[in-house]
Amino acid sequence: MDKVVETEMTLFNKRQDVEYYRIDVLDENMNPVIFASANKIYKVGYLQKIKILIFLREESLIDAVYICSKSMFIKSYTSLNRVSSRICSKIR
Repeated sequence: MDKVVETEMTLFNKRQDVEYYRIDVLDENMNPVIFASANKIYKVGYLQKIKILIFLREESLIDAVYICSKSMFIKSYTSLNRVSSRICSKIR
């Protein structure tokens, strides 16, 4: 597709307490950059690995610096000791 850049991200879940991850593309100031993928939130089982295709417009590539995954919890879990994590990879 013209003027669209594609990259692939591998997401590996090493946390037993997490099943869902949100994917974001961010600029150097950690502000969101518009991107496309099949989903923004992925269900990934413990020790499961998935590949995610991410599409960016060429004009957005100038701003895009990080691809991040953030662990998410189901609201019905009431435990207060859950820690969400965000892991970012630099794309330049």
